[in-house]
Amino acid sequence: MRKGTFMELCDLLSSALKRMNTKMRAALTVEKRVAIALWKLATPDSYRSVGNQFGVGKSTVGAAVMQVAHAIKDLLISRVVTLGNVQVIVDGFAAMGFPNCCEAIDGTHIPILAPEHQAGEYINRKGYFSVVLQPLVDHKGHFTNISVGWPGKVHDARISGTLVCFKNGRKGLYSQTRK
Repeated sequence: MRKGTFMELCDLLSSALKRMNTKMRAALTVEKRVAIALWKLATPDSYRSVGNQFGVGKSTVGAAVMQVAHAIKDLLISRVVTLGNVQVIVDGFAAMGFPNCCEAIDGTHIPILAPEHQAGEYINRKGYFSVVLQPLVDHKGHFTNISVGWPGKVHDARISGTLVCFKNGRKGLYSQTRK
């Protein structure tokens, strides 16, 4: 990641991540908090290893990852994941040979360590522990919806049936786009 991109990300997240210094200790800067989270999410390193890399404890790494993830969800996800003009998207898919299509969907299993609670729910059909990531994209490959966190045992159809776009489709809200 380029430094400018990193700094822009920090600026966008600063309202949710900025902390006050206390008499006991200085707060982590927004930049350090974001760097810790990005490093942990981008590498297979342990919390201890990331903590050693940044000079913080493993619990601080865990807290930083969760704080940054929540900040991204709350502040940025709506900027990146949006459904544009449905008619333009349908026309775009039609030009690619997919008439009456407004989104493309796929799913993938993200391997996880076995959870202590309800571990059997997280074993997928291939026999390993996972959570499901199921994104939807428009005709240009831009994300329009992302669902993540369902246990690996859950079928893709069950997950997609819970998405707002599928519920709206069942209600006929996209029917005006049909040709």
